[in-house]
Amino acid sequence: MTPDYLDKATQHLAEFQASRAEMNQRIFDIDHLGINRFFSLDSACYRDGALPGKTKELLGLVSSLVLRCNDCVDYHLQQCVEAGWSDAELHDALNVGLVVGGSIVIPHLRHAVASLDALRAMKAGEPANS
Repeated sequence: MTPDYLDKATQHLAEFQASRAEMNQRIFDIDHLGINRFFSLDSACYRDGALPGKTKELLGLVSSLVLRCNDCVDYHLQQCVEAGWSDAELHDALNVGLVVGGSIVIPHLRHAVASLDALRAMKAGEPANS
């Protein structure tokens, strides 16, 4: 039996991924030069450079936790899982975010842990309601 939080986190991630894709397409359809430039800059920021893209995603995760943006946490967790970071490495990074951000980050840490568990379950192909 899957824990209730895992079912909720899995459903949230699926909805987040679908909504993000739909709204990004809507934004791209606007075809505004400034918006397009910002999106391009954002994408370029996470490419390999002096730091590997994998490391930059981890930095994005910590920054997102400190800035208390759950959508950003989810996005960067997805990228970090795809990049191959282990749970132990991600937990260390989340700890840095908690220490830097303080106790106000705790609700977002809870969200991050639930999302990470859901991402791992999804990657393993486990159904949400097993």
